[in-house]
Amino acid sequence: MANTVIQPKGWAKAKGYANGMLSSDGTLYVGGQIGWTVDHIFESHDFIGQMEQALRNIVEVVEAANGRIEDITRLTWFVLNKKEYAERQREVGEVYRRVLGRHFPAMSMLVVAGLVEDDALLEIEATAYIGQTN
Repeated sequence: MANTVIQPKGWAKAKGYANGMLSSDGTLYVGGQIGWTVDHIFESHDFIGQMEQALRNIVEVVEAANGRIEDITRLTWFVLNKKEYAERQREVGEVYRRVLGRHFPAMSMLVVAGLVEDDALLEIEATAYIGQTN
């Protein structure tokens, strides 16, 4: 069975990439999500606001593949400002728990010089295991 493109209902079409790819073994690869809405609009220009939106976007992709938050096995964070992330840990934790609860998959964080979308302050990609699809 071939891989299946996962595109949440109502989202603007991804151009040149997929928001999610579900493999036949049930592994879901969620492309890097940034803090914009389903229409590719940044409603927040704040780190915490964009973080919350990016996490919500990941949840939407996982749910579009018939998965649940608990199926997420890995998150990789790409942040522009390490200092802001460190200084806002309390808020980061509050927002994380609001969106993902107390589910803590394997995580990595990288500090990067830039992201493709100029207004993006962070990008988060995910891997989830949904289960066999065949």
